[in-house]
Amino acid sequence: MASISKRFRSAKEGVDRNKRYTLDESCTLVRKLATASFDETVEMAVSLNVNPKYSDQMVRGTCILPHGTGRTVKVLVFTTGDKADEARDAGADFVGDDDLATRIQQENWLDFDVVIASPDMMRIVGKLGRILGPRGLMPNPKTGTVTQDVGQAVKEAKAGKITFRVDKTGNLHVPIGKATFDEKALAENALTFFEKVIQLKPSSIKGKYLRNISLSSTMGPGIKVDTNDLRALIR
Repeated sequence: MASISKRFRSAKEGVDRNKRYTLDESCTLVRKLATASFDETVEMAVSLNVNPKYSDQMVRGTCILPHGTGRTVKVLVFTTGDKADEARDAGADFVGDDDLATRIQQENWLDFDVVIASPDMMRIVGKLGRILGPRGLMPNPKTGTVTQDVGQAVKEAKAGKITFRVDKTGNLHVPIGKATFDEKALAENALTFFEKVIQLKPSSIKGKYLRNISLSSTMGPGIKVDTNDLRALIR
């Protein structure tokens, strides 16, 4: 059994396990309990009453957080010609076609966070499915990463666009910022994501949709959030 550090034990004692905190309270507390020596990522976990085995209950989408994630995102774009110039002007870190594909295949090079492709490049990108797919990097029209407007896609990725998909147990896990963000920025990011999740409720779900929501930092304990408080904030 893994041992629990004194730091984590102390942080855990600062959370009332029987309480569901308001969004403001949880954002304040998650920052207070982020005591690691690095800038911890704050993550929002949402447990949904869905069964992703059924296609009509698959919850997936994208969301642009108003304050970004606090991460420096490296963007790779598969495109050529004028679109390549457009991607570079928008801030893409890597732009190319066959040369990038060869590097990924031969060197197992994966020093990037987001992959965007113009539609004509999918003949090249499709061959990389076994490498990019398992890592969640495969471009997809549903997430806006296969598009003619590569410049806009790059800007959104750099600005803090997140892509999410419910896992096999019905949970969503997304970063909503860093512990150094102030409470207001964390709360606005969390509320933006929550509102998107509500919008994506499958029509086949007639009863309870949300089970639990929690916030946690990289090295900190989970803090349960009151879903009624969140719902009230988006009305």
